[in-house]
Amino acid sequence: MTINNKVSGHVIIEKLYGKDAKKLARKVVQRLSPVKKRTHTITSDNGKEFAEHKLISSEFKVNFYFARPYHFWEKGANENTNELIRQYFTKKNSFDNITNQDVKWVQDILNNRLKKF
Repeated sequence: MTINNKVSGHVIIEKLYGKDAKKLARKVVQRLSPVKKRTHTITSDNGKEFAEHKLISSEFKVNFYFARPYHFWEKGANENTNELIRQYFTKKNSFDNITNQDVKWVQDILNNRLKKF
């Protein structure tokens, strides 16, 4: 799971096990709770793992949007973040071999790099 703030460039990365929609929704709520007042909208892709989107939007009282299929530019910041993550976890890597500590390490690297504004 990757969550990024388009304004600040801050990223949250979480290793999930499977695509269970309720687990994903609970994890999104948990990870975004510290910035609840600064969360205005959420945009995701159309994966089945976002079937519980109403739980997330009601918790934060924000609109939840879905990018149209094959319109990757509608969530460009997230696509860019995923490309940066792939520099560390290539498609050859199995996520079974990646630890939560590895994920946190990459998250810290991305959040502490210089950004253009």
